[in-house]
Amino acid sequence: MAGRSYGEGVPKRVDHAERRAVIADAVLAVVARGGIEQASVRHVAAEAGVSAGMVQHYFRTKDELMRAAMERVGAAVERRLSLLPADTPPRELLRALFRQLLPLDDERAREGRVALAFLAYAAVDPAAAAELRDDGRRMRAYVAAQVPGGEVTAVALLGLIDGLGMQVLTGDLDAATAIAAFDAQLAVAFGAELQGTGPGK
Repeated sequence: MAGRSYGEGVPKRVDHAERRAVIADAVLAVVARGGIEQASVRHVAAEAGVSAGMVQHYFRTKDELMRAAMERVGAAVERRLSLLPADTPPRELLRALFRQLLPLDDERAREGRVALAFLAYAAVDPAAAAELRDDGRRMRAYVAAQVPGGEVTAVALLGLIDGLGMQVLTGDLDAATAIAAFDAQLAVAFGAELQGTGPGK
């Protein structure tokens, strides 16, 4: 009788973080393709290639599923921004942030559709709305720290980002026009700072 090989019969170690990530990515795919109404446990499980019971084990409610999907979107944007040099000037940093939020490729278009769907979901779900408000406050604080005008300028720029991104996503504007419009507003926002950097200033 042949001897048992090393490790035979030993249960495989479960990577719970990986399973959660697989399910969250499945939510992204389902919502991007068919909207939030399609994000049922059954559809998400089929997309992820797991059982409905496994989805419910990691995410008890639809709200938890949607939050996990949005966290994946945020993490993807942060990962791409982290590739920028540490000494990137604030103006270029904000320009890069805008480009990361524009649907310039399939991945960012998918993220944009999910973000838009989550916004609509938050309008009727108090818990999702609270999550969105927290994210908004953090983003405003981040942008306010980069611009001469502080929070007021941050609110204006972020509102412009949201509006232009939505118009590009729906095909009302092309990406080049949106980028040019944002660059024009950045020039206004940093105008006072730039005027103070010339010769003799």
